[in-house]
Formats: sequence, C-alpha cells, structure tokens
Amino acid sequence: MIIIYTTFPDREKALEICKNLLLEKLIACFNVFQIDSGYWLDGKVSQDKEFAAILKTSNFKEQEVFKKLKELHPYSVPAIFSVEIKTVDANYKQWLEESLSNTDNQ
Repeated sequence: MIIIYTTFPDREKALEICKNLLLEKLIACFNVFQIDSGYWLDGKVSQDKEFAAILKTSNFKEQEVFKKLKELHPYSVPAIFSVEIKTVDANYKQWLEESLSNTDNQ
C-alpha cells in the first residue's frame, strides 16, 4: 500500500480530480482538507490557502495515478509524491485491494 500526497488551489478541483481517480479505480479512497501553504515562487516567499489530498492505493497503481494526476492537475509544477506504507491493518489492506480490483464491489 502507498499513499500519494498532492495539493490543489481549491476544494472543487481537488474533489473533481480525486473522484475521477476513484471512479477509474486508480485509488481506493481519498481525503481532502484545507491547509495553509508557504513556498517559494518567483524568487519570493508566498503564502496561500490550498487543499491537500491524500490518495490511498496499491504499489501497482502508483505510476498510473501519477500519470493521471499530471494530466488533470491545474498546477504547472504540482507537488505529487508517494510514501510507501510499512505496516497496514490486514482487514484494511484487503478492503483496499478489493476496492482497486476491476470487478464490481457491490
């Protein structure tokens, strides 16, 4: 299991893209929340409100998620990175894998 972290300029765009990834079964679930961000832009420090997204998926889907995020993302240089999960509850891992399978879960 991995989590992928990225940020968006607004809640609507974050939810739109995350839902797209979910419907395509590239991710099993997502969390979107508002954050305060500070960063360098054009040689000076900027501060802004953004929306962060944590996307939960399998190692096997990582590159597909990265590719789709880059296609859909509104930022020209988006922060997109993954973190491999060392330990995960067995029941949650099973749910995640079932959620990402190509068969209908219902």
